[in-house]
Amino acid sequence: MSVEVKSLSKTYGLQHAVKKISFDAKNGEILGFLGPNGAGKSTTMKMITGFLLPTEGEVKVCGMNVMMHKLEASRCMGYLAEHNPLYPDMYVHEFLLFAARIQGVQKKDRQARVKEMVLQCGLLKEQHKKIGTLSKGYQQRVGLAQSMIHNPEVLILDEPTSGLDPNQLGEIRRLIKTLSKHKTVILSTHIMQEVKALCDRVIIIKDGEMVANSALGDLMKAQRHLKVEFQTSPDLNKLKQLSDVERLNETSFVLKSEEGKDLRAAVFDLAKSENWVILSMNQEERELEEIFSELTQGA
Repeated sequence: MSVEVKSLSKTYGLQHAVKKISFDAKNGEILGFLGPNGAGKSTTMKMITGFLLPTEGEVKVCGMNVMMHKLEASRCMGYLAEHNPLYPDMYVHEFLLFAARIQGVQKKDRQARVKEMVLQCGLLKEQHKKIGTLSKGYQQRVGLAQSMIHNPEVLILDEPTSGLDPNQLGEIRRLIKTLSKHKTVILSTHIMQEVKALCDRVIIIKDGEMVANSALGDLMKAQRHLKVEFQTSPDLNKLKQLSDVERLNETSFVLKSEEGKDLRAAVFDLAKSENWVILSMNQEERELEEIFSELTQGA
């Protein structure tokens, strides 16, 4: 695995910002790190990159313990912080050369590497402009370019599309998707559309604790509900023997599936044995926004 996180925790006095989070991420994967504001996303990101010391736990990147081998591990990582730290008075090309130098790119390779990043991040027309004159979308591109200038195996992106307009969103998403083919990407966000557009796997945290960790498709499948309408009101107690039941009205109900279990056959068999007439039965995948809200409610 490119990134391994084991029992990672961070406390500030009596406040537990992150509580024993464990997960891993592999090459070619975009891992979405979700949670409400203040849930501990950025704190976890900073501990993975070595910018923040954990209270307990361990992070390995490319097989190296980040706390014990911080410099070596940092060479495997590219980091785009939530508040993109750029120098507004520097020119784009100048800034990327500077980033290449501090990231340890050999002098003979710097110009070629900057040229590659300028092309890959769509900065050809902007490379001789001052960073402070660029739009937010192009500044994000510059931030991504600097995070990749040393060709890291792992990219840590904290809210990379925050504040972008719809056109800029699409451009940055396509760029991240392209980059992920040969890298491990951990993407922090609270925007559900971002997750659906980009992520292969999802981790959701609430109050510093992990409440979900699965492939996006599996998470959606596990949260399927069955909506059933009967001709007359059935015996609710018998219906509840199949699953949790939400009554919509006298004859319509939602049965909440556990771990993606398909309840249609069981409902049909029960209805047949009880002589209930089923008017309609639809298996529905819930929206990611709804799942997120349920898992993080009260956060």
